[in-house]
Amino acid sequence: MDVQLTKKNFEQLKENTSEMPQWIHFGGGNLYRGFHAEVAQELINQGKLETGVIVCETYDENIIDEAYYPYNNAILEVIMHENGELEKKLLQSTAAAYYCNPDRPASYEAVKAIFENASLQFATFTITEKGYNLTDINGNYTAVVEKDIIEGPDSAEHTMAIVASLLLARFNAGGMPIAMVTTDNFSQNGQKFQNSILGIAKGWVAQNHAPQAFINYLEEDKKVSFPWSMIDRITPNPSESVKIALENDGFENLDLIHTPKGTNIAPFANTEVCHYLVIEDSFPNGRPELEAAGVILTNRDTVDKADTMKVTTCLNPLHTSLAIFGNLLGFTSISGEMTDADLVALVKEVGYVEGLPVVVNPQIIDPKVFIDEVVGKRLVNPNIPDTPQRIAADTSQKVAIRFGETIKKYVASDVLDVSELTFIPLTLAAWVRYLLGVDDSGESFVISPDPLLADLQAQLSGVTLGNIGDLHEKVAPILHNEKIFGVDLYEAGLGEKIEGFIAELIAGPGAVRNTLHDLLNK
Repeated sequence: MDVQLTKKNFEQLKENTSEMPQWIHFGGGNLYRGFHAEVAQELINQGKLETGVIVCETYDENIIDEAYYPYNNAILEVIMHENGELEKKLLQSTAAAYYCNPDRPASYEAVKAIFENASLQFATFTITEKGYNLTDINGNYTAVVEKDIIEGPDSAEHTMAIVASLLLARFNAGGMPIAMVTTDNFSQNGQKFQNSILGIAKGWVAQNHAPQAFINYLEEDKKVSFPWSMIDRITPNPSESVKIALENDGFENLDLIHTPKGTNIAPFANTEVCHYLVIEDSFPNGRPELEAAGVILTNRDTVDKADTMKVTTCLNPLHTSLAIFGNLLGFTSISGEMTDADLVALVKEVGYVEGLPVVVNPQIIDPKVFIDEVVGKRLVNPNIPDTPQRIAADTSQKVAIRFGETIKKYVASDVLDVSELTFIPLTLAAWVRYLLGVDDSGESFVISPDPLLADLQAQLSGVTLGNIGDLHEKVAPILHNEKIFGVDLYEAGLGEKIEGFIAELIAGPGAVRNTLHDLLNK
């Protein structure tokens, strides 16, 4: 077996971590396992990090129980090259793993003690964008957030409330500094993270669960920083084909794990070669030399430009366009979609034609070169077992950033005309069409999980393939919703155009393909 092994004693690493924890990570899923754990392992191998990462999962206890504990927290990372090579690394950088939830008191108290330790320098997060949301479709606190605010930190359930309770413990233990580093995939992520934590904390102050000084602590960036970041590495669900290839190489006990809460994970993590991690260099309690493992440390403005480039133009909108149309057109892989001339043309229109004109070059990464790499090397890689079904999850939480930001820039521009946009509005229309759960052949398909799915489908009740009815009455409340799209699409001048596209897309079987093809050939 050709496997790259750790160069350090794992037992010593665990002992060092127990005595002086430095790095804790929330979200034990595939992105951590295929990226952050590798960064940490590289630093450990170079002698630049003497402790390991402590992984905390706040949502799905089976991730810890089934993918960490049985393997002594080791991860087999599988990097999938374009030529079919599977590069294998045994990552032993995870020193401990916990289900951090008051429902499991011993684990929760262990994590709390780590936050009370002055040596803890920073926490990183991969909990998905929806993990930071406190409100429903109407902007009101969700029931679980309301409960957490009223009942206080000792019974926190929402991830933001759990994290806030840990920060309160650190505050009460002396107010030591710490960096709270979200590496989740959305723009200005550090700001949203801070706002969510402050939302919980201010609720607790109002309920007399915490003192006003706790708010001051959270708002002082020399005490608690919330750095912005940009992350990019496609790390899909573990692939059965990769499992078989590993078994053919002699590996054992690699069965894919499907948890009751819907997580897909395995003893291995398959990921692509290409990766970027850009972080605002704001670490009030110090940090290891992350640069030595390829992390780019820079200022907030540069992070924002790099992230805006990726999330609003050069990758994420292309991914979402493929996810939506892929489901409607019956595809089960992203690389498979990239053999379809119409879909390749679609992502080029969304990226190069409609997106690039509003991108500010961050200098550390060239936007045009980035899209070239995405379209020419990454999306087409058949060894990346990524699916439109996975990427379509939580689309309601993504479209405001992935498309709304570009729309806002067109509206604000003195040079660009928002009415010239075609394929971004078409993608938004296709998403509404997707919510019907019927593909372009008229067959039902399973819609990916989305926190707003029930509300959106209720709003579209009565809209069916081939039956437009009073379409405006059904779709207008959705297209007006700034919480979803980041803008009121009618005020932006696109509502009527999107309505027209929706009408075309639901005209009958074949309408999705025909509409897309005809627009591309105009």
